[in-house]
Amino acid sequence: MQKTKNPRAAAVEAFMHGLMFFFGILSIAFVIFISAFLIVSGVPAIGKIGITDFLFGTVWASTAADPRFGILPFILTSFYGTLGAIIIAVPVGLLCAIYLSKIAQPKIASLIRSAVELLAGIPSVVYGLVGMIVVVPMVMKTFHIANGSCLFTAIIVLSVMILPAIISVSETALNAVPKEYEEASLALGATYTETVFKVSVPAASSGIAAAVVQGVGRAIGEAMAIMMVSGNVANMPSLFKSVRFLTTAVASEMSYASGLQREALFSIALVLFIFVMLIMFLLNFVIKKKED
Repeated sequence: MQKTKNPRAAAVEAFMHGLMFFFGILSIAFVIFISAFLIVSGVPAIGKIGITDFLFGTVWASTAADPRFGILPFILTSFYGTLGAIIIAVPVGLLCAIYLSKIAQPKIASLIRSAVELLAGIPSVVYGLVGMIVVVPMVMKTFHIANGSCLFTAIIVLSVMILPAIISVSETALNAVPKEYEEASLALGATYTETVFKVSVPAASSGIAAAVVQGVGRAIGEAMAIMMVSGNVANMPSLFKSVRFLTTAVASEMSYASGLQREALFSIALVLFIFVMLIMFLLNFVIKKKED
């Protein structure tokens, strides 16, 4: 005989379902509002400047007598900076996650995990300050250049900043791999190292890819720390030259901008938003294709 539901419990459950549905719709509404705001604020400036001159122009001189609003240097700098940070951070983060999940003693793993969590909680401005005081002079001395505030320094700082996300998510994915997979591999004669890299890591590949997606999102959206170590000059990207990212372009000029300059900064924010969305959709598409 089926047990009848308590009316009060049913009411509470219905209320909780409704509340969760409301917050889900609210999050979608925020995304729609931000998208609409950026489109309304950013499109007019692109129309005035010209989409070709805006996206493919190589000179940004927003305060000149004859202002120029080319953002190609910002786009390329953001792309190269994010790519460089991912190239450095993914191998380091993945190997650290493997060590924590599969090799380290519990006490050592707990200590390292606490350090990673602390690293994740450090404010961006502190990363920028340490970068200015430590990394910038180090790059100057190592590579014998006049100014250490450059794209290379920004890549180093970015790679350190995205490490906690990559390590934490990758470790979670590795811990979720069923023990039977590893036991079967060991029973077939594989060494423990072979089992980890040829069984556990491929089995956790979707979670590791999600960690990379999270790292990319953090790297693209960072502004304050990068502004402090990149030089913040609107040059075409070069490894040892001062550069400006899309995020820092908006942050550095918005406080005093007006007229077309202010509208152009909103247009940069729109381009950044589209840039992030495209990368996220592309990475998610690759992940889903791998799972299928």
